[in-house]
Amino acid sequence: MFMRVVYDEKLAQAAYLIGCQKTGEAIVIDPQRDVDRYLALAADNGLRITAVAETHIHADFLSGARELAERAGARVYVSDEGDAEWKYEWLDKKIGGGVYDHQLLHDGDTFRVGGIELRALHTPGHTPEHLAFLVTDRGGGADAPLGLASGDFVFVGDLGRPDLLETAAGQAGAMLPAARRLHRTVLGLDRLPEFVQVWPGHGAGSACGKALGAVPISTIGYEKRFNPAIRAAQREEDFVRFILADQPEPPLYFANMKRDNKLGPRVLGALPRPQRLSAEELARVDAHRAALIDTRGWSAFRSGHLPGALWIPLTRSFTSDAGSFVREDEEIVLIVEPERLEEALRDLVRIGLDRVSAWATPGDVDALARAGGAVASLPEVGVEQARGLVERGEVSVLDVRRASEFAEGRIPGAVNIAHTRLAAHLEQLPRDRTLLVNCRSGGRSGRACAFLQRKGRRVVNLAGGMLAWDAAAAPPSAFCSTKRENAT
Repeated sequence: MFMRVVYDEKLAQAAYLIGCQKTGEAIVIDPQRDVDRYLALAADNGLRITAVAETHIHADFLSGARELAERAGARVYVSDEGDAEWKYEWLDKKIGGGVYDHQLLHDGDTFRVGGIELRALHTPGHTPEHLAFLVTDRGGGADAPLGLASGDFVFVGDLGRPDLLETAAGQAGAMLPAARRLHRTVLGLDRLPEFVQVWPGHGAGSACGKALGAVPISTIGYEKRFNPAIRAAQREEDFVRFILADQPEPPLYFANMKRDNKLGPRVLGALPRPQRLSAEELARVDAHRAALIDTRGWSAFRSGHLPGALWIPLTRSFTSDAGSFVREDEEIVLIVEPERLEEALRDLVRIGLDRVSAWATPGDVDALARAGGAVASLPEVGVEQARGLVERGEVSVLDVRRASEFAEGRIPGAVNIAHTRLAAHLEQLPRDRTLLVNCRSGGRSGRACAFLQRKGRRVVNLAGGMLAWDAAAAPPSAFCSTKRENAT
C-alpha cells in the first residue's frame, strides 16, 4: 500500500493519496481544486487515480472531487447520510451532459481501490453528512484497518467544530443539536481498535477547530487518552459546553464554500493566466472597482500603495484573509514577486477566487511612485500617541482580534469585530470618526486598516498592537465581564 499526505500549509488542510501498488490504482480523499498536484504525485509513483472520496461538504476550501472526475475519470464516493438539505447536487451535471460515475455511501458501506478496502463510517456532528473512512490493506494480507481518514471528525488534540452550519452557513439553531450529535459520534470511537492511526483532514492553524495539534498523525488510543475534547465527552452537557466554547470566528468565505461544494464547484481546468502589467498600466487600475491585492511587506505598503489597495501578504493567513476581504465576483489584480505568482494563484482558486486578470511586481509600484504617480499612505501611531487619541476622544477603537482574545483584555471603549468577519459588520462602525485599529501585534489590524481605507473610512493602525500597549505600561486593559461591548 502507498500513502502520501498532500498538505496545504495556509489552510492547514490534508488530502490523502492512497494507492494499491499491485494494481496501480489510487484514490484521493478530500482533494483541493488544483488537482494537477495529485495527478503528478500519482504518476511519479506508478499510480493512476481511479477514485476520489470526500468526507463531507467542506467549508474552508473548494473540493477537487468534481475536477478529478472530469480530468481523470475518477469514480466519486460521497455521503448520502444526513438531512435532505445537505445532499450533493452536482453528480448528474457532468460537463457536456450526463452523470458522473459515482457511489453514494451510507454507514458501513465498503468499496475497494485495487486491494485497498475503504469502509465508510457515518460520523455526524461537524456536519450532518460527515463520513470517515477506515482503510485496510486487503491486498497486503491485512485483516484489520491501518488508518482512519477522519476528515473533520477527529483531529490531533481536537474535534471538528459543530457550530459552522450556524456561524458560517447561517442555519439558526443548528449548533446545539450538532454538538449533541457529535457527542454520540465520539462515544462510537470505543468500537475502533486503539492501534488504528488517525489521518486528520486538518492540522494546527485551521479554522475548523480551536486547538488542533501540529503533529500530522495520531492513533485512536492516543486521542482517547489525551484529546481534551474527547476526554470532555464523559458527560454530554460538559462536552457541549466545552466544544462550543471559544471557537474562532469563521472567515466570511466559508458560507460560499459550503454552497459551492454542495452545488458543484466550477470545473477549473487550469490555473488563471493573468496579464503582466507595466508600471504605466498598473497606474490605470481602479482599486475600488477591482480588488488590488498587494502582497508586499507592511512597511512598504504603509509608506506607499495604490489608493484602494488591499494589504494581504503571502503569509500563512493569505488564503483566509483574501476570502474575508475579496468578493467572489470581483476582478483581482495582484502585486506579487514573479516567483510567487503561481503560489498566490493556487491559494486563490482553492477558495473560488478565480477572476485574477492581471499582475505586477513590487518594483512596478516603486517605479510608479518615483514617476510621481498617485500613491496613498496608511497612518500608524505608537502607544503613547494612541493613548492620547483615546483619552481626548478623537478616535473610536476597533479591536479586530478573535472574541476569545478580546475577552481577556482590551483598550477601554473598544468594539470587537474579528478581521475575518469585518466585511459583514461595517454598519456597526461610525462613519464620521477616525478608527484606531488594533490586534495582538499589528498584522491583522494592518490588513483591516487597508480594507477599511478602501471602503472610505478614516483609519489609524496601532503599531505593535496589544503587545506594545501592555509592554508600554499603558493604563490597565479593561477586562470583559459577561457583558461584552458589541463583541462578535
